[in-house]
Amino acid sequence: MSETSARLLNLLSLLQTPREWPGSELAGRLRVTTRTIRRDIERLRELGYPVHATMGAEGGYRLAAGTAMPPLLLDDEEAVAIAVGLRSAAGHTIEGIEEASVRALAKLEQVLPARLRRRVGTLGTATVPLPAGDGPTVDPEHLTVLAAAIANHERLRFAYRASAGARSKRLVEPHRLVAAGRRWYLVAYDNDREDWRIFRVDRLSEPFPTGVRTPPRELPAADAGAYVRERMQGMAPSHRAVATVRAPAAEVSARLGGPAAGEVTALDEGSCRWHSAPESLEWLAVRLAMLGREFTVHEPPELTAYLRRMAGRVSRATGPAEEEVAETTP
Repeated sequence: MSETSARLLNLLSLLQTPREWPGSELAGRLRVTTRTIRRDIERLRELGYPVHATMGAEGGYRLAAGTAMPPLLLDDEEAVAIAVGLRSAAGHTIEGIEEASVRALAKLEQVLPARLRRRVGTLGTATVPLPAGDGPTVDPEHLTVLAAAIANHERLRFAYRASAGARSKRLVEPHRLVAAGRRWYLVAYDNDREDWRIFRVDRLSEPFPTGVRTPPRELPAADAGAYVRERMQGMAPSHRAVATVRAPAAEVSARLGGPAAGEVTALDEGSCRWHSAPESLEWLAVRLAMLGREFTVHEPPELTAYLRRMAGRVSRATGPAEEEVAETTP
């Protein structure tokens, strides 16, 4: 790398710190003259970086937001911190950023020097995060391997454990990763079975890219998310519920998780009507119970019957009420 190119990269790295940089301070940091700094700033602008300048004693240079994302220049500590944060976000589902975290982590780990990859791996094995729920855990390294194979259109081998416990070796052409609830799914074309399959990522192990690249196949659905949704609904019966909840509509919508859980319509200031998305009876009952508010189920009758059975189990588990105990005590 030439001296000028190296200096421009160092200058860009400094400008990515959110502050005003006086020309004299930049010149001191890079051990050049302020005239050289002015020329380098013009070179960065010619390359498309929006470097703004302000005049006066408190003025200087700063990198503003532009139309495109410039390449980030990170020191060792920053790279490790970002990689660890992305691993945490990828391995523990956070609505809206799961897939983006995996893509970013795959890109970052591809260019991390070996010494930094070891540091990230050491931190990962030495720390145990507290799970946010009872969902299965996913190894972020598996996610990055899968994401890289998807991006490269590369065949992949892995060991898989089915829900009944049977184990098998799979050779697939990975298509997309889908985050659904607390689970990750891999949508892929199974070469041995000559058909599309959905694999739970927490049940696969030893993912290994073969190095064989294949042209993309056309998925028999609008997109991978729709494909997983259709297949999951076809595997288990689902129901739509209609219930009146005695709580404000905004509160109920927030507790249910937003529009994806169905439609919430206000009846008055203190109550609302919930038309649910298709779900299993068990999950519909849990959603209603966890609202912590009074509610009335209008349909389906199967949900009402399931809630009665659940109420009986809960009542038997908690024992007789305090009044009943007092009445029977001599």
